[in-house]
Amino acid sequence: MKTTTRTRTAATAAGVLALLLAVGGCGSSGTGSSNAGQPPVPTGTAGDAPSAAPSSAAPSGPAAGGADAAAWAKWNLKPLPAAPAAPADKPVKLAKTGTVPVIDHIQTTDKVVFITIDDGAEKDPKFVQMLTDLKVPITMFLTKDIIKSDYGYFKPLQALGNSIQNHTVTHPVMSKLSADKQKSEICEDQSTLTQQYGTAPFLFRPPFGDGAHTPTLNQSVQQCGPRAIVLWKESMQIHDMQYQGAKTLQPGDIILAHFRGPGELKGETMTQMFGELLSRIQEQGFAVARLDDYVQAPS
Repeated sequence: MKTTTRTRTAATAAGVLALLLAVGGCGSSGTGSSNAGQPPVPTGTAGDAPSAAPSSAAPSGPAAGGADAAAWAKWNLKPLPAAPAAPADKPVKLAKTGTVPVIDHIQTTDKVVFITIDDGAEKDPKFVQMLTDLKVPITMFLTKDIIKSDYGYFKPLQALGNSIQNHTVTHPVMSKLSADKQKSEICEDQSTLTQQYGTAPFLFRPPFGDGAHTPTLNQSVQQCGPRAIVLWKESMQIHDMQYQGAKTLQPGDIILAHFRGPGELKGETMTQMFGELLSRIQEQGFAVARLDDYVQAPS
């Protein structure tokens, strides 16, 4: 994972929470877009695939996802621009077999970014209402031992069109595990998420971004089913984002956030943090698009 800062539930296993807090969350590793040791990427499958042509289709609705201004005002927010229609030819095409690509952005000229939210510790019902109102798409990377106290919380979010992806069972530092243990972490989460949510994840995010470019992790991912490793370009803190490389958003950037509550957000709620994230995106004139609309999973 790669990472200016303005900157869950008691049922979570104590060891998992201790690791999360000790390392500072998934966005602390600073490994996001490094290419050192990166496995070769199959032609036409990486995030650096040729740019998709900008969509000429008229956006649907006055704000992101078609939400109206009143919905945004309810949350004391200014509406985002509407995302363009999903590209007919998706910029990232994932292969069924072979080495999986490591991506932290999508090559596109559309002025869009993609929000991903990790772990699943905070299960605030107001956040479900917020996304229902605003229709902002997200991608969820969920950890079994963190969400097992309430698998049902994430189903309304999934019903809004937000996909659920793989983020291991216990949220370990992957490079410290043997190949067999890496595979166990990924495969068990894959099986659980598929059973609970009815769809097999096709994306994987290693905790802390650790080991993303290593052959061992790549092989473990291949053996368990996901077809890409997803990192990020920016990570959301409490009030602002940490940038990697450019200090502004760029078209196609993937943003990392977390399901977190007041205990880890210095008293602020999940909805307040997410509102701050949307404000930072709105200030830079970007829309939020659905990652699945730009990444073609193997059929």
